[in-house]
Order: sequence, then structure tokens, then C-alpha cells
Amino acid sequence: MNGHLFALLGALVTLAFMFELLRRRRLREKYAGLWIVVALLVLVGAVFPGITEWLSALVGITTPVNLVFFLGLLVLLVVCVQISAEVSELELENQTLAEESALLRLRVERLERASGVDVPEAAADADGPTL
Repeated sequence: MNGHLFALLGALVTLAFMFELLRRRRLREKYAGLWIVVALLVLVGAVFPGITEWLSALVGITTPVNLVFFLGLLVLLVVCVQISAEVSELELENQTLAEESALLRLRVERLERASGVDVPEAAADADGPTL
């Protein structure tokens, strides 16, 4: 019974932590959603331990704990893939913004030169290399 109580307590703490992070706007809803679902599933499994035994028998896993570990690994795999997709998207966005910034800097420099505005060399060098 101690394992079920530990799982119940862990699920409740996870739920409270996720809602607190959401309340403080430290975590976006799309990320907290997965963790809230996982915590609710753990909560149901802790309150009704027969469900894990029934599910493990249904899929042909001998020990219910092995099913829990397998499902935990699947959740971590989904989280890793989601984070990898987000990082890839952010890298592309960062590259696009850097390119747009460089083009805008070049345009400003050309306009300043064309209008006859005297731009000190030290100020131009402080901004970084020019194109």
C-alpha cells in the first residue's frame, strides 16, 4: 500500500506544481497539459491499482510495474521529441531574425551614406561587422 500512497502523493504534488507554474506564467499551457495528463493518469492508477494489473494483462506484460516503466519511457520519448521540434523551430526563427537584422542594418548604413550623415567609424564597429 505504501507504493500506491507514494504515487498518489507524487501525482498530487505534480498537479499542484503544474498549476502553480501556470499561475505564475512560468510554463505555457501546451507544455503543462502533458504533465497534468500524466499526473492524472498516475492519480487514477494509485486510487485504482487494479487498472494497472488489468492493463498489463491486456497487453501481455507479466508485471504491472513493467507496464508503468514502459509507459513512463514512452512519455519521456514524446517529451524529448516535442522539445526537439520546438528547438528546431526556434533555431530557424533565430536564423531568420538574424538575417533580417543584418539586412536592416545594411539598409540603414546605405541610407545614412546616401543622405550624407556622418557616421563615426567607432560607432559602426561597436555594432559588429557590416555586410
